[in-house]
Amino acid sequence: MTKKILFAVTNFSDINESIHTGVWLEEFAVPFLTFKATNYELAVASPKGGISPIDENSLSCSNPMEWDDAAKYLKNTQILSDVDYENFDVLFIPGGHGPMFDLAYDKKLTEIVEYMYENKKIIAAVCHGIAGLINAKNKNNDSILKYKHVTCFTNKEEKIVKMSEFMPFSLEDKVKSLGADFIEHKPWSEHVEISGNIITGQNQNSALLTAEAVISLL
Repeated sequence: MTKKILFAVTNFSDINESIHTGVWLEEFAVPFLTFKATNYELAVASPKGGISPIDENSLSCSNPMEWDDAAKYLKNTQILSDVDYENFDVLFIPGGHGPMFDLAYDKKLTEIVEYMYENKKIIAAVCHGIAGLINAKNKNNDSILKYKHVTCFTNKEEKIVKMSEFMPFSLEDKVKSLGADFIEHKPWSEHVEISGNIITGQNQNSALLTAEAVISLL
């Protein structure tokens, strides 16, 4: 049977009047196109449905034209609560700073993550997409990240892009506080951690490796 992958993406766009965010295009487009090339069945959903805004900083004339094709799927996403998530084999959460403001607190996403975890399906997240995992717990009421090898956008990387003060919390510190074995490489390294059925990528440069790890586990 054809494998099915559910992308959970952000709806959040405005940190303040001058700082805008959303999903980081590379973190969505590269995995999406990689999975599409394997003929997996794909769905894209967000908490509110509709548009998942793209972070303007991730748009560049140097981006491959194929990314524009993937970006079209961010213009009319499904509502997460309408998705029959039990029929999917993989949950994939791209980053960008947007997830820090909505996916991190979304109860439906937490419900989906917990289901995928308990049923040993694949959960993959890149960069700030890991924020979508922080409230999920196992049957023992522990974080699903406890004792897992996990990476995410690091404090060092956050300082480099000068966004630390605008974040509702430090993702790296939060992951550590949940009992995860946090592993970081140098800023902007291509770095992925696989721990059981959880796959995490450190930053946008890790998007392809994260997708390839999903395919490997499938």
